[in-house]
Amino acid sequence: MERSKQMSDLSNTPDPFKILFEPVKIGPVTAPNRFFAVPHATGHSPLMPNGSIAMREMKAMGGWGTVCMQLAEIDPTSDICDLPIEKFWDDQDIASHRILTERLRAQGALSAIELAHTGIRGRGMGTGMPVWGPSNLPCLKPQVPVQSKAMDKSDIKALRQSYRAAVRRSREAGYDIVYVYAAHDASILWHFLSPTYNHRTDEYGGSFENRLRLMREVLEETVDEAKGEMAVAIRLAVHEVGGRSKISHDGEGRDVVEALAELPDLWDVNIATWPHDSGTSRFDDEGWQEEFTSFVKNVTSKPVVGVGRFTSPDTMVSQIKRGVLDFIGGARPSIADPFLPNKIREGRIEDIRECIGCNICVSSDAFSIPLSCTQNPTISQEWKRGWHPEIVPAAASRKSVLIAGSGPAGLETALVLARAGHEVTVAEQAAEFGGRCLRESRISGLAAWSRVADYRLYQLRQISNVSLYTDSEVTAETAAEFEADHIFVATGAKWQSNGLGRTHFEPVAGFSDTTLTVDAMLDGIQPSGPVVIYDDEHYYMGNALAAHLARSGHEVTLVTPQPYIAGWMGYTLEQPRVTKQMNALGVRVIQNAVATSFDGRLHLTDANTAETLPAIEGVLLPVGLREPDLSLWRELETTAEKTLVGDAVAPGIIQAAVFSGHRLSRNFLNGGIDEMMKRERPVLFAG
Repeated sequence: MERSKQMSDLSNTPDPFKILFEPVKIGPVTAPNRFFAVPHATGHSPLMPNGSIAMREMKAMGGWGTVCMQLAEIDPTSDICDLPIEKFWDDQDIASHRILTERLRAQGALSAIELAHTGIRGRGMGTGMPVWGPSNLPCLKPQVPVQSKAMDKSDIKALRQSYRAAVRRSREAGYDIVYVYAAHDASILWHFLSPTYNHRTDEYGGSFENRLRLMREVLEETVDEAKGEMAVAIRLAVHEVGGRSKISHDGEGRDVVEALAELPDLWDVNIATWPHDSGTSRFDDEGWQEEFTSFVKNVTSKPVVGVGRFTSPDTMVSQIKRGVLDFIGGARPSIADPFLPNKIREGRIEDIRECIGCNICVSSDAFSIPLSCTQNPTISQEWKRGWHPEIVPAAASRKSVLIAGSGPAGLETALVLARAGHEVTVAEQAAEFGGRCLRESRISGLAAWSRVADYRLYQLRQISNVSLYTDSEVTAETAAEFEADHIFVATGAKWQSNGLGRTHFEPVAGFSDTTLTVDAMLDGIQPSGPVVIYDDEHYYMGNALAAHLARSGHEVTLVTPQPYIAGWMGYTLEQPRVTKQMNALGVRVIQNAVATSFDGRLHLTDANTAETLPAIEGVLLPVGLREPDLSLWRELETTAEKTLVGDAVAPGIIQAAVFSGHRLSRNFLNGGIDEMMKRERPVLFAG
């Protein structure tokens, strides 16, 4: 992996993919290739610049020719306050951005910054300033009791001046490309454009030309302030799926592109709202946005970048050759594999760590924490822990390591230790490798989950110091015979059927007598008759099984003690689509219903009033907590050299299991000591 900078050597690149490495001119600058790491939230606030810089620098090292900073607020009136959005309010913000642009330039990549005012997406609660919008409307977060101020002419003038000042700061910070942001229903320019939000009757409201006026003015003034030194890009949602604004690719979305076609140097086009732009693999295939964005290149002569969770080089080439896009935009693919471009350049297609489209990265945004990734456990750890996604430090001395279990934690542990040079043996008691990744991927809609195991298994099979065995249960006796220097126990967890869940801390009477469990379903057992799923996990398993069973022809009732199903999937942007899917598949959904017992019928009470609800007949499928499988760990009680990893430590999501395997493997390489995490610290000022 010594090739870290952008390079022109394509001798090892398969001929069909060489088109992806052509330089492309963007106004006054030239991108070294067609790989474009588009703006996305990282969970790193302005108080965490080191982590933010290191993450983006790693993408440039991995071959992304253009690397973008996330949404950067242009002034305090855009304060979104509860999210770790970049602040680019004044000259004090320039210094850290200049470090970023210098680091990217040293790697041969272009840098871009996405300037934005969030309009009625703002909160104003952190500054005490009123939220600005075209009209007096509620803040676009129902839980926040804030209304926007209808901007007057002086406010609009101040806004335009703020944009100009932010562009000047961008130039001083050394950015190659400056963005005008008008997408995701999160831009004041979008709010002025949309008749849903714009109720004005002056020259900034009413007709399409009037509603477009502010966007045009800001774009023209950005071009003026860029002074021919920076390229100017506009990021526009050309189509809105199921939103309020109803801007469409065959309506006003197209009209905007036609009206402003040659004004910017680059068009970055996508769809709104964010849950559809960042659709998960459960609902959207690779390249699904083409239907809505393909018209843009027919309207403008300027280069176009778009996204679609692109991970297949063949799909990327097709987008370019068919004239859909000029640049392959990547947010989630650049997170899952920062070295995706270099792997294609070097003809190592099988080494790509494909994004599985689970949106765990997106969920981090809701908690205002640095993002994480199911496939790439090193993301956000580049500066904090010094982790590299492709390089593991060599072991000080070679040891024999036995890993019991080939789920996400076991395979990640094996890969890290094997790359470090240890002699690694993976023993899986089942007939196939993959653990929960393989089993869950058999559920309708979750096929992409298998990529977690597939990537790691392929890598392990290329390493000579690795031995892989299926149908091999590890016991205390076989472990003693193996005489490994260290044993990693990655035996996972088993689904409980006793009713314990996130709101039930005690077993529910009769639940343990059920004939159907999640593990039985994952093993391919099919129930007969109607099925009642009691979901007290509130992530994907309950509703994914409901969809799976409904598609198999079963009558399904999905019951939850919460006010809505799949509550945690609101953070992955899927909850509304899951609800819609349940309706489309005919799954009966009962909310706010607490299970009290099961005797062939599920007995329920209302979560709010404790009133008895009608009992439901059917085969009960409880979805609640999982119990770590510690049987082997306990058998090995006298074995000193052992480590427990993954779900066997604490059951969680697949990302947590992968991270556990990676972290504990690194600890093992570090002599059993947890690596010191660097912390971002504030600068204190006197007075």
